Formats: sequence, C-alpha cells, structure tokens
Amino acid sequence: MPTDIYQQRGVSAGKEDVHKAIERLSKGAFPNAFCKILPTAAAGRFCIMHADTAGTKTSLAYLYWKESGDISVWRGIAQDALVMNLDDMACAGATGPFLISSTIGRNKHLIPGAVLEEIIGGTTDFIQKMAEYGIQIDHAGGETADVGDIVRTADVGFTVYAELKETEVLDIDIQPGMAIIGLGSDGQATYETDNNSGIGSNGLTFARHELLHNHYASRYSSTYSPETDGQYVYTGNHFVTDRVKGLDVPLGQALLSPTRTFLPFLLHALAAHRADIGGIIHNTGGGHSKVLKFLPQNVRVIKDNLPAVPAIFNLIQKERNTAWADMYRFFNMGTRLEIYCNPSIAPALLALAAELSIPAQQIGHTIAAPTAIHLTTPSGEMVVYG
Repeated sequence: MPTDIYQQRGVSAGKEDVHKAIERLSKGAFPNAFCKILPTAAAGRFCIMHADTAGTKTSLAYLYWKESGDISVWRGIAQDALVMNLDDMACAGATGPFLISSTIGRNKHLIPGAVLEEIIGGTTDFIQKMAEYGIQIDHAGGETADVGDIVRTADVGFTVYAELKETEVLDIDIQPGMAIIGLGSDGQATYETDNNSGIGSNGLTFARHELLHNHYASRYSSTYSPETDGQYVYTGNHFVTDRVKGLDVPLGQALLSPTRTFLPFLLHALAAHRADIGGIIHNTGGGHSKVLKFLPQNVRVIKDNLPAVPAIFNLIQKERNTAWADMYRFFNMGTRLEIYCNPSIAPALLALAAELSIPAQQIGHTIAAPTAIHLTTPSGEMVVYG
C-alpha cells in the first residue's frame, strides 16, 4: 500500500502522531481558525505566530544542485518555507504586515556559504515582489547554525508574526449550501517568473523516491535517512535532467517549482468579501482531506468538478499506479487553496483570480449530510474521506 510506503520512508501525510502530541494544547481564542490565534495586550487585537519549513524539498535542492551545477535552485527554497507560513496565516485572516525571522540549520561539510547567500537572496526577492502587490513583509533577521551532526544537508524555516483586529479574523464556519472555489497551483501567475508545476512543498519525500532512479542512492546518501530500508530509496526510473512529456522544464526543476503564494489574491478577496467567506483551506499536509479537520458534523463536502490533474502528479501516480485516493491525500493535485463561500460571490472571486492569471474554478459545493468528503477523481471513482 502507498500509505505504508510513505510511512516506511519516515514521513506521514496526515502527521497523526504530531496531532496526538498537541491535542491537549489550547486552540487559542478562535478554536476553528486555520491557525492558532491569541489575544494581545491591546483590546480587540489578536496575533498569530506561525513556524514552518520547506521540508525535505531541501534534499532535492541539494541533489539537483550537485547534478546540474545550478545553485540558484536554493532561492526557491526560501519561498517554499515562507509560503508555508504566510498562506496558512492568510487562511485565518492575516494579510500583513508580517514580521519574519529565519532559521537555517546546515551541514557545513556539504552546504557552503554560497548556498546561504542564495537562500537569503531568495528571501529578499520574495519580499520585494510581494511589496509590489501591497503586502508588507519585514525581515527581523534570524539564526544560521552549523549542525551537521543533526541535519544531513540543510533545513530552512521561518517563524512569522502578524497582528489583526477581531473583525479581520476568519474563524472557519463552513455551512451547507456553500460554493467551493479552487485556486490552482500550476501555470504562471502574474507575480511569478516561470511556469509552475504545482507540486508545492508537500509529498516531496514520496515524489522524490517514487520518481528518481536508484543511481542517486549511493551518489547522494545524505539526501535520505540512513534508517530507511533500501527497498524504499529512489525506486523510480527517472533522472533529474530528464525531459518528460507535459513538463516544459527538466524533471528536477519541475519538482523544485517554488510553492505559489495566494497572498496577492487573498489580500483583495478578504478585504472585499470577508463576510461571505465561510472558510479558506490550504491543501498542504493531508491534501484534499485537509478540510475534514474543520467541518461540523452536519456538513458534507462534494468536490465533483476538480481541474485536470497537472502533469507532475500524473507522472507520480503512474510510476507505481498509486491509488487516486492516496494521491489526493498526499498532494494538492492542482488545487492548493479552497474557498468556501456564499455562491453569490463566486463570480467575483473567479474574476479576481483571472486578473492574477491564477487558474480557478468552482470545484464543488457543500450539502447537509453526515460529515464526509466526496471526490470525483480522473479514474471516475468516488473517493470518500470521513
């Protein structure tokens, strides 16, 4: 089973053990918000402090850099780590100003200062681009540590802080009769410089080992845990320099496509339509089953108009004939943001997405029924989570 293989590689799509470890922690002032929100000392003001990393995408960046000589791939890693924070926070209503601090742990034997310069340069590039779209991000510095006894290549993360008024908080309240607008992760938005494969920063351990050739196992042993059984390490048929049908760049570049931020869209969508939005879901860990964490007991999600699956996901699925149910749980499958809203604002949201060249469509709706998620997948089957 693919789920078992995922676990054998030392990762978890749903992070069940993590959720169990934190289940007794307070859920903050708004328990159903996408991020934990806490009150500040000022009346009527709240804050979010969020931390995340680029995950194992750094292992792939190291492998691709060493194979291709293209050190610039590390610039996208900074964006991956930032977006995994910023877009989660936007799902709770925060659209800036943001204050960020970086944490980079590296194995100095393998990661030289030139790589750090690329990561920091990528951070600056992203901040400047977001400023062009009205989003303020201030960099407070950070920590770079040489921890080769712990980190095999590099770990790149950020902690992000933002404040918001109570009226700005989006406490998720998904009800029957809502439209679901899906924003695409692939293509090229107006604020992006290259075409995006859509893979983001989730499921990269599975994708990397499923697709890439075992040639890399001995050549780059630092890119995977030595405790992983060898039968699960780089089991695919491809090399990072391969040209694959449907991808306009080599496979390695496609896998390293920087995670798209939806902040330029959400800044305006929330300002204009917050009262008609019942929830925003960032399909990261858990993929299309993510919304299940936020549904009341009487709401069923029907996703029956999903977009065509981007080429990168079709390639991963075909490598082992992975069940579509697992694919939609491991990956965003081309829809990384879902907006649950009053159907009356759906046309306005779609028009805003079009202005930014973000693929978008109404992917489904909600009904009154026992809690579950129904997906219609390319195989024609109906997949049920719940």
